[in-house]
Order: sequence, then structure tokens, then C-alpha cells
Amino acid sequence: MKKIKAILLMLIVSTYYFTGCTMKTKPSLEQPSGSIQLTEMVIEMELLALDLTSCGRCVGSTDNIESAIEIVRPVLDVMGVQVTVTEIIVESEEQALQYKFVSSPTVRINGRDIVFGTVESYCEACTDLSGCDEGIECRVWSYRGDEYSEAPVGLVVEAILREVFGDGRDTNYVAPTYDGVPENIQQFFRSKSSTCVTESCCSESNTFECQ
Repeated sequence: MKKIKAILLMLIVSTYYFTGCTMKTKPSLEQPSGSIQLTEMVIEMELLALDLTSCGRCVGSTDNIESAIEIVRPVLDVMGVQVTVTEIIVESEEQALQYKFVSSPTVRINGRDIVFGTVESYCEACTDLSGCDEGIECRVWSYRGDEYSEAPVGLVVEAILREVFGDGRDTNYVAPTYDGVPENIQQFFRSKSSTCVTESCCSESNTFECQ
């Protein structure tokens, strides 16, 4: 842990001296006249998921977010940056639409997904939770050439540091187009619905007989 802290502090120094990045910090009343007045920075993180009890991918991602925050804590403390984490369980298609939810789990920092694109694979826990015979898929995380079933700690660390040093102002960022609730998410809620009139909402023809 000491080695990690030392590396992170070296990153701060190199960022200031070689990239010219600036940081928002809490203003001091004792700043000399003519000094730059800076404001406090708050990073708002969100974890959106279909389940935070039985799904290992979602629960594991929660734990990894906490680990990532603790790793960068020395940097956050030095810079006066506050981090808040909000866990949101998406419980309906309406909520999915409201949050522009495309895959479970999703991690966002200040409203932006920390990954681009969506890759998914079969999730046994969410399939069991929904009761859907066809199977439910959850997010797969790609990071440095490998794939993970939970949000990798390193990926979250990098996302937090980008927000800290980039000040959240990426002029090249273009918000992805939201095309509505994906079929996979719709299937989850249809299958879980108590109004189904058949034994399973997922037939071989992938049709749903729910009222």
C-alpha cells in the first residue's frame, strides 16, 4: 500500500509539471493577495444495477469501487476532493429509461459511463433472479487486454484520476445516443413480472405472454 501511495503522489507531481493540468481545491482564507482562487471539487459516482444482493458481478463491482477509492484516497485528501457513491437498483423498465440504463452493472462518474460500448455475457445469478429460461446477460469489462466479470479496480482508479486531473472538461467527449431500453433489460423485467400467465416468460420463440 505504501508503494501505491508513493506512485500516486509521483503521478501528481508529474501531472503538474509535465502536462500543465490544474486542480480544483478548497479555497483558503489565508491565500495571499493576487493568488488564484480555486473551488472545491466533488466527484459523484453512481453504480446502477439490476441486483445488489445475489449478482456477483454487481456486488463485486461495488466492492471494487470501494477498493479503488481507498487506493486513490491519498491523492483525494491532498487535493481536497470529495467522492460520493450512490447505489441505484433499477427495478423497472420505466426506471431503466429514466436512467438511460443499458447494461448491469453500470458505473458512472459525474454522469458519464466509465467505459465506452457494451459487451455482455450470460449471468446465472440474474437469470435465476428473473426466472427467464432464455438467459439474462450482464456486463463484461475489458481492461488492458483482459476481460473481467466485475468492474476492475484499476479501471475505476484510472477513471477517478482522469476526472481529478482532467477537471471533468473533455472537449472531445460526445454523449452516446440512447436508443431506449435494450431487449436484454426488457426481457429481465418481463420475466420477473408477476403478471405472467405462462410457466415461463421465455419460450423457444422468445415471445412473451404477459398481460
